[in-house]
Amino acid sequence: MASACQLSRYSLCLFMNSPSLRILLVEDDELFRLGLQMKLQQEPGLEIIAEAGDGEAAISLVSQHELDVVLLDVGLPRIGGVEACRQIKQKCPELPILVLTSRSDRALINQLIEIGVQGYCLKGVAAETLVLALRSVSAGASWWDQTATAEIQALAHSKSSNESPLTPREQEILRLITAGKTTQEIAETFYIAPGTVRVHIHAILQKLDVRDRTQAAVLALQKGLISSKPRN
Repeated sequence: MASACQLSRYSLCLFMNSPSLRILLVEDDELFRLGLQMKLQQEPGLEIIAEAGDGEAAISLVSQHELDVVLLDVGLPRIGGVEACRQIKQKCPELPILVLTSRSDRALINQLIEIGVQGYCLKGVAAETLVLALRSVSAGASWWDQTATAEIQALAHSKSSNESPLTPREQEILRLITAGKTTQEIAETFYIAPGTVRVHIHAILQKLDVRDRTQAAVLALQKGLISSKPRN
């Protein structure tokens, strides 16, 4: 199965004309944060609105700025990164968080999933991949590297058949897929770009460990992963 980090260059092009992303960068290592800032500012359509070196500052800055995504390391002083994610989600449930870390342990991944973090990348990832990850989570999709993807699948398989590993938006898109809707029709339903729908579909296939839309639809019906009626 292909991981999120194996998306094609074509997927990146889907976002080239998107509005600039307003980013909160949270990293306690000042030199690494500076290098990351320089790397991201070289990319078109990205704007670092604010920076923080600890979890407490990050939580405060979320309330002070209009943001599209938080890029956050979990190894933070004072309030740790995991707790910072939890409090940010409590304040702004719809604000996407992409974790960028050197840790890859199972307990951490489970915590992030439970909190509702949208993405997870290991440090050292290519700049192009990191940009695509930021664009993806800001569009409402999820982004997990191979280690985290395996953990998500294990978590999904351990749940009862009527529980879904998908986000509410992914469930709605999967419901329309099972109804035979095309990518364009789904885009029109939610007033989003077809490219954003494709990113959602990629996330759905990744989480369900299937190859195509047909397999996803069959599995959804077999496992009861979606409701038969749209959400209000």
